[in-house]
Amino acid sequence: MQLTVAEVIALPLIQAGDPEVLSAHRFTETIRWVHVSDVPDLSALVQGGELVLTTGAALRDSPRRYLSGMAEAGVLGVVVEIGDADLDPGMGVIAAEFDLALVALHRQVRFVEVTEAVHRLIVADQYERVDFDRRVHETFTELSLKRPSAAGVVEAAAAILDEPVVLEDLTHRALAVSLRGRPADLLRDWERRSRLRATAEGWAVTAVGPRAEQWGRLIVPQPSPDPDRTRMVLERAAVALALQRMIERDRTGLHHQAQSGLIDDVARGRIADEREVAARAHALGLRSAARYLPVVVRVNRTPTSDPVAGQRRNVLMVDTVLHTVNASGHTGLCALRRDGEVGAVLALGVTRPPEEALAALGTALRTEIARVDGTAGAVLAVGPAADGVIDAVTGLGEAAHIAEVALAMRGARSAEDNGVPFYRAADVRLHGLISLLRDDPRVQTFAETELRALLAGDPAHLDLLREYLKLAGNKAAVAARLHISRPALYKRLAAVRSALGVDLDDGESMTSLHVALMVLDAQGRAVLS
Repeated sequence: MQLTVAEVIALPLIQAGDPEVLSAHRFTETIRWVHVSDVPDLSALVQGGELVLTTGAALRDSPRRYLSGMAEAGVLGVVVEIGDADLDPGMGVIAAEFDLALVALHRQVRFVEVTEAVHRLIVADQYERVDFDRRVHETFTELSLKRPSAAGVVEAAAAILDEPVVLEDLTHRALAVSLRGRPADLLRDWERRSRLRATAEGWAVTAVGPRAEQWGRLIVPQPSPDPDRTRMVLERAAVALALQRMIERDRTGLHHQAQSGLIDDVARGRIADEREVAARAHALGLRSAARYLPVVVRVNRTPTSDPVAGQRRNVLMVDTVLHTVNASGHTGLCALRRDGEVGAVLALGVTRPPEEALAALGTALRTEIARVDGTAGAVLAVGPAADGVIDAVTGLGEAAHIAEVALAMRGARSAEDNGVPFYRAADVRLHGLISLLRDDPRVQTFAETELRALLAGDPAHLDLLREYLKLAGNKAAVAARLHISRPALYKRLAAVRSALGVDLDDGESMTSLHVALMVLDAQGRAVLS
């Protein structure tokens, strides 16, 4: 520990001497060493910052000269052993005049024991600081070799200090956070507090990046019990982050990493506190909302053999999605889930109804992704709305399934429906399942077996069956749709029934035939697409 003059006076060895404080100047300053001396001139023996223990002979002979010499030599204070004798009451005033601490001991103490105790504490503190510096150096050197994420560097700094640490960008968005068990309220209203209160609240702040290219700040958002140690750790962490930034500059942005890292932490169960997740999400730019939407944007692209080029395309897609979301008046957290697929948690703007807002967003995403990525037909899938951010992240799995199905269904609807701006679970249903399973040999065998007789016969019978099943067996509606009389319809249906060998009015038969036709249609659309 670093000892102050006051802490030395508070030691039991000194207190046993019945100390009387004549001047409390410099009591809060840290001492460098302790000297025992009765010589009047210590200028050749001290370097500054010492506390002098003396029996007081030189002090009694010439108080002003003695204390003046101590002040000029850089001594912080004098502890004088006087026993039953009295000191001139004006000595305290003189010591204060020279900005020195002066303490009189009315009982005898063994100065050698005092120096041993104080020096032991000082040396132990110096050793502990050297050991601490070594651990910090080893930690961040090892991290740099492992090419850590920004969150990993921040977590390491917070673990060393056992204090919360925040990495923010120049717009005061919290890119990475380690709270170390502190309440999530620490991030409340982060942008405003970071701009206005960092100095007033005594935060430790270190710039990240070269002087001319600073891109962020590392912050301990509370007063530190050891500012020097905190500053040193933050500076080492800032160097590690700068190196990591140089390596990752062409791969992805820190803001994307932070958003993706938060979503991944929630999805893997590493963070389960809704208050903490919401606080971190809001600090990353997600607007607070009553309901949050999990959405997935997916494109169908040909895999590339160049992984670097593929990564750059995916980073560009994430950036495009986030930019389009913000430009549309919404806020969101985005994460790359896999090649060509971006998941996001959205807080929609309130200027228009949700369905209208999603439709406009889906259209804008399709247009922007086609322009930037060169991939047409991007799909926006929307999962169930949630009250909290954690539930919304959990809903990304369902949204991803909807996106996969919707992409497989593309072309499944009529031409005027191909521009559907977004998809929900109700839009895919059985069509979506069939679209996903259409290439399964067992499904193909099922469809062939069910419809073999019609596939080898008159194509008009297949069209008739399709309309009949689409209208749930309503013969009057089928006759009207095909513009034929009922007797003619009954005759044609009898021919279909005879060819298939099943009862067309039986519910199970209708379901089986309908699924087989959907498989057949899905395969035909896949060939056309």
